[in-house]
Amino acid sequence: MSRLTHVRTGPYAPPVAAEELTVTSADGARLHVEVHGPADAPAVVLAHGWTCSTAFWAAQTRALATDHRVIVYDQRGHGRSPASAQLPYTTDMLADDLEAVLGATLAPGQRAVLAGHSMGGMTLMAAAGRAKVAEHAAALLLCSTGSSRLVAESTVVPLLRPGGLRTRLTRAVLGSKAPLGPVTPVGKKVLRYATMGPGSAPDKVEACARIVHACPRGVRHGWSQVLEQLQVDAGVRELTMPVAVLAGTADRMTPVVLARRIASELPNCVGLTELPGLGHMTPIEAPDAVTGKIRELSRTYIPTPAQVEQDRKTQEEGVDAA
Repeated sequence: MSRLTHVRTGPYAPPVAAEELTVTSADGARLHVEVHGPADAPAVVLAHGWTCSTAFWAAQTRALATDHRVIVYDQRGHGRSPASAQLPYTTDMLADDLEAVLGATLAPGQRAVLAGHSMGGMTLMAAAGRAKVAEHAAALLLCSTGSSRLVAESTVVPLLRPGGLRTRLTRAVLGSKAPLGPVTPVGKKVLRYATMGPGSAPDKVEACARIVHACPRGVRHGWSQVLEQLQVDAGVRELTMPVAVLAGTADRMTPVVLARRIASELPNCVGLTELPGLGHMTPIEAPDAVTGKIRELSRTYIPTPAQVEQDRKTQEEGVDAA
């Protein structure tokens, strides 16, 4: 019956940050940001999803921080980022917050891999045309997410065919203002059914439950309204940098059909990875697969210091020759 906000031990316990800072967004909202790993290493920025927090990325943060500078932040109202005084929540707020984090943590012109899970992926799509994303995004990972029709496509309500009734019931479930309360065995069963694959191990369910149940119900409800009306399809088509897409085939929250649609509309999709039997919480359900995909994007699209220096010399030689 504990109200702990995350597990304290094991692979899903958040590591201690090398640095913590508070970043101010365009409207004055304050965002909790953590930085892990070597300061001079390739950079990765991780954006979590609805009802989650920086703790959701614990496995990726710990693994990547051995040789990457890992930046994680709490979306407004989540984790240690206070709820916004300006309501309702909007996708523009998501984009503003991401820009603020990028501007505060990356040097001018520094390139990074940006990865977003669920609402974090929607953040990347909402911010597609923003200047800071164009400046800093070497490549993107869109993980277990969608760009529109989330409520219509969701299958969290069982045994109903697609249509008006299922959509109305799904809207009621996801938009509920009821408190989740402390983590209980029944609560974990419900959470696993709705958000995880049927074979999810108990420690993974426990880790997810701690994080999700810690989200304030007002924040949970407020952002559910944004997800219900989400329409960032145009942003998908503006993501011209390399983008990888990853999804679980048993995802009820954002079914794999949404990932396939995104992959088909991206100008520069560098792969769609479908994880058989896994649900919505892929960074916890399949930590190695998600971490591996981020590493692959970093290795492929972030230039090494030697490459940067070689490019500089080449440019200088070209100027001298001219």
